[in-house]
Amino acid sequence: MVRRRPSITLSIAEHEKAQLEQLALAFGQTWGAKPNVSKLIKAIAQGKLRLASNHDWSRDRIDTLNRILGWLKTHDEVSAALELAHLLLERSELSLPLRQEIQAWADHPSPPWRQEIEQWIRRQQPFRLAYQDAAGRIWSFTVRHARIERHEDYLYLDCWCDETDGNQDIDPLQHNWSLRLDRIPAETVIARTDGPWRPQLSQIDVEFHLLGNLAFSYRPKSTADLELNWLPDQPIKRVVRRIHNTFWFCREVRRYGPDCIIVGPPEVRDRFARDAIAVANYYTATRLPRPKAQDP
Repeated sequence: MVRRRPSITLSIAEHEKAQLEQLALAFGQTWGAKPNVSKLIKAIAQGKLRLASNHDWSRDRIDTLNRILGWLKTHDEVSAALELAHLLLERSELSLPLRQEIQAWADHPSPPWRQEIEQWIRRQQPFRLAYQDAAGRIWSFTVRHARIERHEDYLYLDCWCDETDGNQDIDPLQHNWSLRLDRIPAETVIARTDGPWRPQLSQIDVEFHLLGNLAFSYRPKSTADLELNWLPDQPIKRVVRRIHNTFWFCREVRRYGPDCIIVGPPEVRDRFARDAIAVANYYTATRLPRPKAQDP
């Protein structure tokens, strides 16, 4: 005895049936060469095909989400970027070049060398890498301590290296380098090397004083600020911070203007003062062109 399968009856117009058959063809739900609406419905019920909202996103919406995706990628928010990338890839409104670009990144969100670097750091294993600076010169570094940090708009490999040639920091910090990740050549090979792994970067303590409103509004910078107190009988806040790079430290305090005074050590204070004097000399020595008189 043949057991009959359960069946349903669809009350649809002829043009709706034609549309279903077109969908069946588009998604490969056929019987031989003919579209099969029953197979289409079964595929939907079994989860082989998913229903989605109408694919009517505007170009502005796609462009906005793609810019957000770019921001997430730049700021190393890989998990969130992958979620957004997969959401975009589900949309039919994407142009083919944009779809290929997003798919290529989603397939390999981190370059192989990035994964290798993170692996060596976790293992505390020294390694060697190549680096291309802003002038296009290739450098080779032996890394014995490293961590990936964000400085302003980019990710950097802050690392302690055997090499010091070309390092312009003060003597106690000359083994420390800050290498922009996007300047590590894509074809670079990360090679294991012998020797010890250092427990941390070279560090020094700097003292600076905050004046005016900044003294009241300043908030400590995580664990980097070791001491934070008011000077006796003065509206001046004293801060002692542990740093491993004077360039990034000076970049930060420079924006505080005259409300921040570096007290020591002398080599850090003198370096900052020389830069400030050079800027002041430029402004006093350079004559800016006068604006042309406007016609009445």
